[in-house]
Amino acid sequence: MPLQRIVIDPDIKALIFDCDGTLVDSMPTHMHAWREAFVRFGVNLDERFIAARRGMKETEIVRQYNDAFRTGIDPERIVDLKHQIFLSHLDQVAAIEPVVAVANLFHGKLPLAVVSGGVKKVVQSELLAVGILDLFEVILTADDPYRPKPDPEIFLEASRRMKVDPSFCLVFEDGDAGLIGAAGAGMKALDVRSYMK
Repeated sequence: MPLQRIVIDPDIKALIFDCDGTLVDSMPTHMHAWREAFVRFGVNLDERFIAARRGMKETEIVRQYNDAFRTGIDPERIVDLKHQIFLSHLDQVAAIEPVVAVANLFHGKLPLAVVSGGVKKVVQSELLAVGILDLFEVILTADDPYRPKPDPEIFLEASRRMKVDPSFCLVFEDGDAGLIGAAGAGMKALDVRSYMK
């Protein structure tokens, strides 16, 4: 994904980034943590089901899993365990350099935000681990009281805090839920998956 391929229109006044799979190469580590948590709960894991819901609030993913597979997993308990496992493997995450380069390039020039379906302690730990926590003036996560992706509300709150109209915000995403939420907020969006092929 060469940096020159990521073109920022001159009318853009703020940038919003997803965290996992967009700024931070952490999805394999997250999936490992899901697998281990499901094993400890004695439940078979359908990885494709989880992967298709990247960007969503994790407790909501588990609720949907329960509905789809008729399991009775406690969403709070399994997600808490999954976080413990993930944080114990934090040394395995890395920056997604071309996207991080964009954040570094525009730091101090445009307002920058992170909008994630993860919880704050995990998101902040990941950003700190790859050395970019201080780039972002706004960080919104599943711990904040806003409807999560794919609802546009959390994106609209980010634009409000940055004092930029949503139509002038560009969202960097790797998940369908985030792209749907960004579109619903009236924001432009860049699917970073198209740069990773």
